[in-house]
Amino acid sequence: MPKPIPAPREEGFTTTTGSPIYWAKYGPTRAASRATAPPRLLVLHGGPGADHCYMLPQMLHLAEKYDLVFYDQRGGGRSKSDARIPITWQTHVEDMGAVVQELGLEPLSIVGYSWGAMLGLLYTIEQRRNPHLVPPSRLALINPAPLTREYRRQFEAEFARRQQSPEIQRMRDELTASGLREKDPQAYRQRAFELGVAGYFSDPRKAKDLTPFRVVGRVQQSVWESLGDFDLIRDLKGVKTPSIIIHGRDDPIPLASSTEASRALETNLVVLDECGHVPYVEQPEQLFAALDPFLDETNPPVRS
Repeated sequence: MPKPIPAPREEGFTTTTGSPIYWAKYGPTRAASRATAPPRLLVLHGGPGADHCYMLPQMLHLAEKYDLVFYDQRGGGRSKSDARIPITWQTHVEDMGAVVQELGLEPLSIVGYSWGAMLGLLYTIEQRRNPHLVPPSRLALINPAPLTREYRRQFEAEFARRQQSPEIQRMRDELTASGLREKDPQAYRQRAFELGVAGYFSDPRKAKDLTPFRVVGRVQQSVWESLGDFDLIRDLKGVKTPSIIIHGRDDPIPLASSTEASRALETNLVVLDECGHVPYVEQPEQLFAALDPFLDETNPPVRS
């Protein structure tokens, strides 16, 4: 079963966004003054249409040193949206800008995972056109979502292939034959969820004890449709924000997507061996060995 998730130090809802956005803070007890406060990180979850909780408790490793701010992006988790207007990538960028301003997250250090990494890049690109947005001071991008429409097509085909693999099919058959559905419905739902995402893993047997999550399909669809025939790699040229890209070698998202992005950003790419799309579960030691030095403000990142 999933590991327990501790309660946040603070939580609340925004008042300056189009609809209320739920946020949560983790980390050391609030300092007496800004001068003694720990550095802050804005952590962006994947999706779109999901919530931040599935990154926990593993990503709370960063809370040992940093003040972490998570929020559920509009349409997912506790940031419900009843509006009939489709949620787009522009909606998410606008929300992110409002969250940053309302919670006072300047200087803005971003840790983005999967779609959250892509959102961080979309925000960075848009900020160059809109000086009212707070510019990022650094970007840590973990297993970014496919950054072109063609790479997304390749990802979708590869993930579908993996989900039909003999090994995952065997595990599905074992679950069906186990009788768990009748004996322990909660455990059955947990295992069914894990098998539903096993194709993301380098070794599908590691897809266990995961924090479950739900992706709101209409949000996911509307965001991807709003991107059209996208190519973020082309748009990244000229971005000078200090950054790092970390990518699992066995991620169904093509490594070439992150390789091209690292060249466009003129930054370092760290490839994690024996790792798919979920490094904080599959290879946490490798992940944080790359991430921690980059985030350490006493050791500023150096442009390659």
